[in-house]
Amino acid sequence: MHDASIIPLKSAELRALPDEQVIAAAREGERRAFAELVRRYEETVYRFAYSLCREREKAEETFQDTFINVFRKLRSFDGRSKFSTWLYTIVTNSCLMRHRRRKMRDLEESLEALDTPAAGADGRFANAVARWDETPVDIMLDKELRAQLDAAIRKLPDEYRIVFVLRDIDGKSTAETAAITGLTEEAAKSRLRRARAFLREQLTPYMTAQDGGKR
Repeated sequence: MHDASIIPLKSAELRALPDEQVIAAAREGERRAFAELVRRYEETVYRFAYSLCREREKAEETFQDTFINVFRKLRSFDGRSKFSTWLYTIVTNSCLMRHRRRKMRDLEESLEALDTPAAGADGRFANAVARWDETPVDIMLDKELRAQLDAAIRKLPDEYRIVFVLRDIDGKSTAETAAITGLTEEAAKSRLRRARAFLREQLTPYMTAQDGGKR
């Protein structure tokens, strides 16, 4: 039997409670408390999912997967990390799992035609040493440039795109990014450097053309 003083039944009462109490109520099976968590975090989850997937349909699927997993796993949340960090981890894993399933389907479809799967970009990243103090987000000057950036972000392998989105779009710290992705801080920094270098390489022809057109 639930303690009504801890788990109020009215949505208006739930909205006045801090996350910790709402989470505790949801862990005990209070469905209105879980609905309140969804209300509080649905925009954050969708925005992050869209930043990773770059497509509305995939973002919506990841959004749904995320809250299904939150519902299933909420009892395992122990409060040692921030709830938002735990939530970002679930979004990240949902995105990666969906991408892996999609890759497997693509591979199965290509085997009959003896197509060779496209090589990953890791080798290129390993040799990319270009320094880029400014992130792409800092130089989004117009719609055309944003479109160029979006196309470049789509080309990043998921593992690099996730780190880039967390650090340079969502503004997470290196420590938070490492906690969300399960990487060491050094590995997170390394992936961010390589992602920035790759994006700079992708955008350089556009920026050069823009500079040339002004002369």
